[in-house]
Amino acid sequence: MLDIKWIRENPRALDAALKSRGAPPYAERVIELDEQRREQVQILQDMQARRNTVSREIGQALREKDAGRAEQLKSEVAEIKNAMSGIEDESRRIDETMDSLLASMPNLPMPDVPFGSDESGNREERRVGEKPGWNHAAREHFEIGEALGMMEFEAAARIAGSRFVILKGELARLERALGQFMLDLHTGEHGYTEVAPPLLVRDAAMFGTGQLPKFAEDSFRTTDDRWLVPTAEVPLTNLVREQILDHDELPLRYVALTPCFRSEAGSAGRDTRGMLRQHQFMKCELVSITDAAASLDEHERMTACAEEVLKRLGLHYRVMTLCTGDMGFGARKTYDIEVWLPGQDSYREISSCSVCGDFQARRMNARYRPKDEKGIRFVHTLNGSGVALGRALIAVVENYLNEDGSVTVPDVLRPYMGGREKIERA
Repeated sequence: MLDIKWIRENPRALDAALKSRGAPPYAERVIELDEQRREQVQILQDMQARRNTVSREIGQALREKDAGRAEQLKSEVAEIKNAMSGIEDESRRIDETMDSLLASMPNLPMPDVPFGSDESGNREERRVGEKPGWNHAAREHFEIGEALGMMEFEAAARIAGSRFVILKGELARLERALGQFMLDLHTGEHGYTEVAPPLLVRDAAMFGTGQLPKFAEDSFRTTDDRWLVPTAEVPLTNLVREQILDHDELPLRYVALTPCFRSEAGSAGRDTRGMLRQHQFMKCELVSITDAAASLDEHERMTACAEEVLKRLGLHYRVMTLCTGDMGFGARKTYDIEVWLPGQDSYREISSCSVCGDFQARRMNARYRPKDEKGIRFVHTLNGSGVALGRALIAVVENYLNEDGSVTVPDVLRPYMGGREKIERA
């Protein structure tokens, strides 16, 4: 959520930034509502002052035994109370309209974010590693997994419908190995604290990270009005909601390996085969809580932590800065890490690392006490995949495919696979 004071002082900058994100102009309407709210507050204050004055006059009239004057003043107090009730109702209506408008506005991009309307406007920052150099034909992950007898989509569809998969045997173990490897790396070397969070959250938690109200259709809601987490970003970031932290506590760095659940409401017809776009998937999520001064450096650090996963797996990838029209709702700047998939002959996103500024903190009321300053400030939040397990598994089986259809296990995963060097059909 954006700062209303900043909006009042920078209306043109707001609308220009929103235009770059494909959003309509909001400044005029926000400022109009803010002025109406200020007027209502002033009217209520004036009425309250008059009511207090009249109440004192009633006491004076009673002491002077002027019953007629006292009754007249009591009637005026009653009229003021009735008028105040109407003003308070109108004030609440204005507040609700203002809050709804602010909640629907996306975060503002940083100055160095490239302008663009879709992924074609994204900027490549670097490429790391080499594509596999083998001579045999590439195959897509679902072909490899089905040929191994360890990846079943039809059975999953009979149980749960489309966009689910069943992993069996060594591929199921490979997914588990990837998760354990990522957790060990991020906790042991990168300084993140492992968290096992709830997978069901309330509306307030989803609102805090920006999933509500705009993206309700993208998530699954339970019959008791909770939400299945679309990403562990939601519970991890909300660990600091409604808290005032000491500056010395920052930065906080959390990591969680959890199932994630998404309805994929807007993806009809996209990636319908295989594991690329599922209703349920595993992801290793990174979240950082910092102050304003450290947030940009933390963004680079978080991205490097996610990259290290792919480096150690020996996977070729590139890093992209997303353009204004392709960023997520709550982000000010996002790096997408795209891994090379030989079966698709293309790069596909495996991690997004975003810096959100104080956008989420305002929605969560998450603050800290600066060391050498008076007052309280909003924290800055960051989140990123460290990385998505399903897509990491896809990348491993496609990049480590052998000519005979077996899959070589990357060196770093072998300790988690009982020393196994190769996955073959039983």
